[in-house]
Amino acid sequence: MSKKIKRFDFKKKPITPNFFWGWLARLVAKIGLNMRPYEIVKHNCEGLKAPYIMLSNHSSMVDFMIMEEVSKPYKINNVATIEAFHDYTEFLLRRVGVVGKRKFVQDLNLIKHIRYSLEHGNVFNIYPEARYSLDGCTSYLPDSLGKMIKMFKVPLVVLIIKGNFIHFPQWNKVAKRNFIKADCTQLLTAEQIESLSVEEINARIKEAFVYDDFAWQKANNIVIDNPMRANGLHSLLYQCPNCKTEHKMYSEGTELWCEECGKRWEMTELGELKAKEGETEFSHIPDWAKWARANVREQVLNGTYLLEDEVRIDTMPNARGFIKQGNGYFKHDVNGMTLTGTAYGEPFTVKKEPLGQESIHIEYDYLKNGDCFDIADADETYFFYPLNRRDILTKVSFAVEEIYAMHKEKLHKQD
Repeated sequence: MSKKIKRFDFKKKPITPNFFWGWLARLVAKIGLNMRPYEIVKHNCEGLKAPYIMLSNHSSMVDFMIMEEVSKPYKINNVATIEAFHDYTEFLLRRVGVVGKRKFVQDLNLIKHIRYSLEHGNVFNIYPEARYSLDGCTSYLPDSLGKMIKMFKVPLVVLIIKGNFIHFPQWNKVAKRNFIKADCTQLLTAEQIESLSVEEINARIKEAFVYDDFAWQKANNIVIDNPMRANGLHSLLYQCPNCKTEHKMYSEGTELWCEECGKRWEMTELGELKAKEGETEFSHIPDWAKWARANVREQVLNGTYLLEDEVRIDTMPNARGFIKQGNGYFKHDVNGMTLTGTAYGEPFTVKKEPLGQESIHIEYDYLKNGDCFDIADADETYFFYPLNRRDILTKVSFAVEEIYAMHKEKLHKQD
């Protein structure tokens, strides 16, 4: 049965938007931006002309609006995942210049599409973190970036958008419409790229991609008085720093609390946490997340990390929609990730080796259907929803990256 399903065509060349589609995309972007106060500041962009590559941070749909605005007057292509082609239709996205991709899957077609776009004098925008930020700070950046930039020999622009995350955290999908600032910087000229090593290019990119939305919010006194601003925060901050219990945190309104020990915190209008009683262990939300990640790293290094659960599985072979495949099983430990189940009437196993999985995409309450992971191979994307374990997405996300780092370090020492 699976052979009869038409797969998404990742080989289709990107379309350079014609006047109408380019105008429409920028009109929609401008309308969206005008619904909130914003500022775009360009640095070192005098004389910058397309073609060039732009790397943008990724926190909400505002990313795409800013991307369209800063790339004027040049035509632009960018990358989106296959589910975006479902949400906004393949017909529309292809005409506004979007290229499809499955998350965290190496795809030589993308390299060909970037080259094709640049050869046609366009800007090509990439979200190198490949997923929305979880805590308003930099997500994982692959080392392959430097090699790719070196390959194309065109200017490199970095677009860092601040306030984008606090406007719409993925664990609190309520638009706040706060002030947003975008800094667009020509990081490297074509000549500089020619002279720098891949390692030096990667170092420049990682330095330019340092951001912290909660710190920026406090420094700029950005008040968010939404009465439901802490809803969902427990999905990120799943471990209690008071009693160390995992997966028994809850949140509602402006408060976060631990069901095990009863300790409560308030999320202020400036995005900080304050304990209702006793010590405030972490006032800065990303610091709490870093502490939880460090605990996961310790479990990974000592070999005790393990998460598994029965899951509900949907597949997405193309942009037409999700196909329900029933229940399966998910297991993740220091040896990698395994998903087993039945798809299209046949049993399947997807195994992600530690060095073959740099990161993972997660969705809190995806389409109001529950917390969801997704992993992919060249032909299929598997969306799977834990059925018995609550609030494990963030921990698994941390663990994937820490397991990759551990195995990469071992490989480095062997070499």
